[in-house]
Amino acid sequence: MSFAREERRILGSVSGAHFVSHVHILALPPLFPLLRDSFGVGFVELGLVLTLFNVVSALTQAPMGFWVDRFGPRRALVGGLLLGGLAFVLAGLMGSYAGLLLAAVLAGLANAVYHPADYAILGAAVAEKHVGRAFSLHTFAGYLGSAVAPAFMLGAAWLFGAAGALVAVGLLGPLAALPLLREAAGERMGPPRAAAAAGAPRILSPTVLLMTGFFVMIALSSGAVGSFAVSAWEQGQGLSLVHGNMALTAWLAMSAAGVLAGGWVADRTRRHGLVAAGGFAAAGALILLGGLVPMGVAPLVAVMGASGFLSGLIMPSRDMLVRAAAPPGQAGAVFGVVSTGFNIGGVVGPPIWGWMLDHGQPQGVFAGAAGFMGLAVAMALWGERRRAVRVAAAAE
Repeated sequence: MSFAREERRILGSVSGAHFVSHVHILALPPLFPLLRDSFGVGFVELGLVLTLFNVVSALTQAPMGFWVDRFGPRRALVGGLLLGGLAFVLAGLMGSYAGLLLAAVLAGLANAVYHPADYAILGAAVAEKHVGRAFSLHTFAGYLGSAVAPAFMLGAAWLFGAAGALVAVGLLGPLAALPLLREAAGERMGPPRAAAAAGAPRILSPTVLLMTGFFVMIALSSGAVGSFAVSAWEQGQGLSLVHGNMALTAWLAMSAAGVLAGGWVADRTRRHGLVAAGGFAAAGALILLGGLVPMGVAPLVAVMGASGFLSGLIMPSRDMLVRAAAPPGQAGAVFGVVSTGFNIGGVVGPPIWGWMLDHGQPQGVFAGAAGFMGLAVAMALWGERRRAVRVAAAAE
């Protein structure tokens, strides 16, 4: 079952937008040493820029989902790409810390567009028989953007300086918007505001709130491993930074491979809750093994690689669960609401894991990551049970 020509075109343009969104998310950290010296600020002030980005994105993602359903996902996506590009171009041209703060606000608002708009477009434009693979390729494009961002920013800074690098990454936004402009101009608007407001109670259903919590658990667990595992291995087991980063790289790389495989799985089952629960249960057990049991470098790399593959494998099924929870014509709003869970986890998690390391509890990072995965398993199973009850009721 291959994608039709039109599906491939839409999937390419939307995945390109998702790629750019992840490059923008990670555009600033590689430049922090250069920006610190240029602006005469500390890492605390630079960290505040990232916090501001996440707070703005968290506060606006759900409202942006309603906006997507009202004015059209393609228009919203083009607007997000242009606004995100403008944010970094302004930061480069202003050349000041105030410019970075302004960029954080604009880029955070732009970032709130991508998930609701992307999934609304793909869910409507791709045939049901392979929408899972479409979601997996879209997610993989984001992983690829995250992987490319540091090298792109450092290479651009070497060629053009820090300010030039910010302008260069900003120009990616308009470039990615070009394939979407014609369709965006002719896109029809959704139902009137009153109708959208009337649908809000349906969007904030128990299933959607459950999925939001599920996304929080994913963000908390993945943030623990992605940002703090290397430090926890060094503190708890005396593992060198080189070997710790080898294990983390295996986890990240195999997560991306798992996402691609997960698309095939998602297209071949309707029991997406069971897929998510099984994958997370096994991934959590492997994280406990890799984090709490001392072992050689090769076994640790293998264990973390397997955990990453299983974590990635469930991502398309996760997206299918959200899609199934969306009322007709309100996919953007639902994806906007549940994606807020990523921002919540991104704000809450780091202080928890940092506190554990500061107080000599490195094992707590891995135990906490596995624990939050366990909660995600429970949520997925509960959601699967609710689905089975609805199906049985509809059959009567």
